[in-house]
Amino acid sequence: MMISAPEMSHSIRFRRESEKHRDRDWDKAEKRREDSVYMNEEFQGKLAAARSEIDEIDGRILDLLNRRARRAQDVGRMKMEYGEEGFVYRPEREAQILRRVRESNPGPLSDDSVTLFFREVMSACLSLERVLSVAFLGPPGTFSESAATSHFGHAARLLPQLSIDAIFQEVEAGHADYAVVPIENSTEGAIGRTMDLLMSTPLHICGEVLLRIHQHLLSKEDSLSRIEKVYSHAQSLAQCHEWLKRVLPDAQKIPMGSNAQAAQAAASEPGAAAVAGDAAAEHYGLPKLASRIEDEPNNTTRFIVLGKHRSPSPSGNDKTSLVMSAPNRTGSLGYLLAPISEAGVSMTRLESRPARHTLWEYVFFVDIDGHSENGNVRNALDELGRRAAYLKILGSYPAALSSLS
Repeated sequence: MMISAPEMSHSIRFRRESEKHRDRDWDKAEKRREDSVYMNEEFQGKLAAARSEIDEIDGRILDLLNRRARRAQDVGRMKMEYGEEGFVYRPEREAQILRRVRESNPGPLSDDSVTLFFREVMSACLSLERVLSVAFLGPPGTFSESAATSHFGHAARLLPQLSIDAIFQEVEAGHADYAVVPIENSTEGAIGRTMDLLMSTPLHICGEVLLRIHQHLLSKEDSLSRIEKVYSHAQSLAQCHEWLKRVLPDAQKIPMGSNAQAAQAAASEPGAAAVAGDAAAEHYGLPKLASRIEDEPNNTTRFIVLGKHRSPSPSGNDKTSLVMSAPNRTGSLGYLLAPISEAGVSMTRLESRPARHTLWEYVFFVDIDGHSENGNVRNALDELGRRAAYLKILGSYPAALSSLS
């Protein structure tokens, strides 16, 4: 088949145009590659400069941390010189530092993040004077351990105990410096055993911790359909009651002494799961089959810190806890509590418990705002002492800054 001259000319022109487009596209691609190389070189230079500045800042932080540690050692030596070595841990001083840090924090780090950082700095510096020992409800992996760590930092020596009674005894006997025990949960209410022991212990409340409780279903099984038993502390089972009833209605629910013990059991049994927190999941190597299964999303447990020494002076944001009894007659409770409102003091908690020594009589646990050394609080307590059949000041201490997320 013969191609005419016009057709040949058109074909040549088309080929040449195609080649020009191809060359133009090639030039654009080459330019993009050159720009990319340039931009990468520019990026690498900026990145190197930023990293160099970070290294310089890290060096200054390290120097400042060690300067702070040396000053903490100086404070420890001064305490020894003046016979104040028993007051290694000053909760009101730590509370003031943490509150000041939060109030002056410009960001972008959150207040909770800088609080955790400075808590660990103070914990490490304090350990240069003396490592504090803290008893908590064990075994390792409980929410109590998380509360103890959040309050005292990782430099403290944590001593797991098998019961709340054992925690009190450990500190009373001098085997531990401080105790961290749960006292109430926002969902399930007061921890009765803690409140009963507060009646008779010589220990004083010197701090509190608010811990947001996130419950997870932990198991080595890979499917909810394989779960036949669920272990957990009775409180945790109650906190997840609706979820468990809806998702695992046929699984046997077995109360344990702690969530960590539940995790231990679940780790060793086929078809078993535990309701527990992040600490237990990490400590016992249990995957989360379901996360955050608590029925109440704002579920929070309040822990108190107990020691042999009172918090000696106000921090500026304090609470005072007390327990008292009223004469068994009409209107006696209102008469007993009147001095609190008359002194302009806010009452934040009122909890009744049966008096263990007398049938059908009650004692009342009360939290009020302020330190016992504040004038209005002291006046209220003095008048309460005159009116109450029984009054015990459990302690004045810094209020918790916040709950953990």
